[in-house]
Amino acid sequence: MTTDTLLAVLPLADGLFPAGGFVHSFGLETYAQEGRVHDRASLEAFVVAHLEGAAGPADAVGVAAALRAAVDDDQAAWLALDDRLEAMKTVPEFRAASRQMGRQTARVAAAVAPDPFVATMARAIEDARTPGHHAAVFGATLGRRGVDAETAAAAFLYSTVALLVGAGLRLISLGQLDGQRAVTAVLPRVARLAATAANTPVTEMWSFTPALELAGLRHAALEMRLFRS
Repeated sequence: MTTDTLLAVLPLADGLFPAGGFVHSFGLETYAQEGRVHDRASLEAFVVAHLEGAAGPADAVGVAAALRAAVDDDQAAWLALDDRLEAMKTVPEFRAASRQMGRQTARVAAAVAPDPFVATMARAIEDARTPGHHAAVFGATLGRRGVDAETAAAAFLYSTVALLVGAGLRLISLGQLDGQRAVTAVLPRVARLAATAANTPVTEMWSFTPALELAGLRHAALEMRLFRS
């Protein structure tokens, strides 16, 4: 990886990037309120379940496919991928979160680094002609900046881990050091899932996290909520 490509990856994987991920927990808040996530071990278990059952085999594969579509300047393939991601996200809160993060990422990407493909993608999202899921936008943006599929998938998965652990730090009694231990513990999974995602056809995307999806559905009925999902 060159310095230029590294510097293209870092902003999108940074928790400070204004995608709005800090307002989402993807069901973690439900688990925390129910006492099922209460320490570092249980937080790690939640993150692993999300990585292995959804983010890895679905979103990371989507990142890689979106990247290839962008490199090939194939808007039709990108739109088809975005539709596939829409169909796979059955929990309304999770679907809305992915759309919101994708829309924000597209807006920022189109503004700070003008590119014809990204500009067309951003307009399609703004005009409601496509949902604009986060994985699809993330992959396309990095593809136009010369990043390879495995690196982009790893960056997306790392940003997902950071988002979930950050949410955990706000929801349960856990210090920053334990938060970093939780992040470090799952990095080998991130590397493995990214390598697999980079070589998986879009037709083989899958997601199976029934317990997490039920937590997402229950989240809407919580009496007190810190997060939107």
